[in-house]
Amino acid sequence: MMSSANRVAATRGSGRPRQAVLDRELILRTALRLLDERGEQGAGIRDIARELGVRPSALYNHVAGQDDIIAGLRELVSDRIDVDGFGSLPWDAAVRLWARSYRRAFAAHPPTIALLAVRPLVPGSRTGRMYDAVCAGFLAAGWPEERVLTVVVALESFILGSALDQVAPDDMLDPGDGDDLQHFRAAYAARARGLAERRASDAAFETGLDALLAGLGAELAGAGPVGGAALSPDGGSAVGEA
Repeated sequence: MMSSANRVAATRGSGRPRQAVLDRELILRTALRLLDERGEQGAGIRDIARELGVRPSALYNHVAGQDDIIAGLRELVSDRIDVDGFGSLPWDAAVRLWARSYRRAFAAHPPTIALLAVRPLVPGSRTGRMYDAVCAGFLAAGWPEERVLTVVVALESFILGSALDQVAPDDMLDPGDGDDLQHFRAAYAARARGLAERRASDAAFETGLDALLAGLGAELAGAGPVGGAALSPDGGSAVGEA
């Protein structure tokens, strides 16, 4: 399989290319591959340039720097998140499609979870438009405007944890042998029997998603916010004690 650097060299050697050999898309895809293979410390400007067989300065014709590359990585991953259900399906069915594709997108590139989870969005990004489509779908379904982002972030927290679980070893909760941990070991064995050919991480994700959507559906139907009584600004219950 030809490396990125060899592809660049081969194109250069075949006469003047019809378009620029080095472009933003190639830089970002190379950065994402290096991030997957080597982690954040192995996916810097110099690493990318070395992989592509160019000087680091050449990259700055297409990206502003490392922060711009990271913003681009967010877009590469979030472009794979399906928001088509919002506006065409019931809100909970749309959330299922969105959540499943969101999990797949990040599970395919686990290092991006820690890298992107604490970085603010870049204004005007395609990722921002993804969030806009999700918010529009929630609002169209009748969700109060002040609740929409709280619900979306709650779902995201679950989805990203589930993405990590998807790439974890299937036996990571194996209690091992011994005479102790009887309840834990019995539950572990029973789960294995019940799963048949299904992965435990997939079963856990679908169970959690069902539970979240059931609770959120109850809230939308008028049962009140998920999580119990609202809190006052000092952290106490906003509902007075009897």
